[in-house]
Amino acid sequence: MEYDGKVLDVFLKDQCKLFPEEVAANREEADDFLAECMAVVVNSEEEVWEYFEEEGIDMEDVDRQSVLDIEEVFEIGDGRYLIVEA
Repeated sequence: MEYDGKVLDVFLKDQCKLFPEEVAANREEADDFLAECMAVVVNSEEEVWEYFEEEGIDMEDVDRQSVLDIEEVFEIGDGRYLIVEA
């Protein structure tokens, strides 16, 4: 998957919400890290929900807003979301 500049910038800015320290210092490092983690970009809140369901995550007690607050989910700001499974 290719990650555009906006996705990379959001990850660089917010990476410490998922990791105790920075894992990337620039866009190139962020791109490499996200590719290695097989991070995905989805186009809507609904697709975030579908992603976790497809991965077999028990979503029975989770409401749709809460899924967006999961550490692995990064809001890009244009309706898209980055999901990083670390």
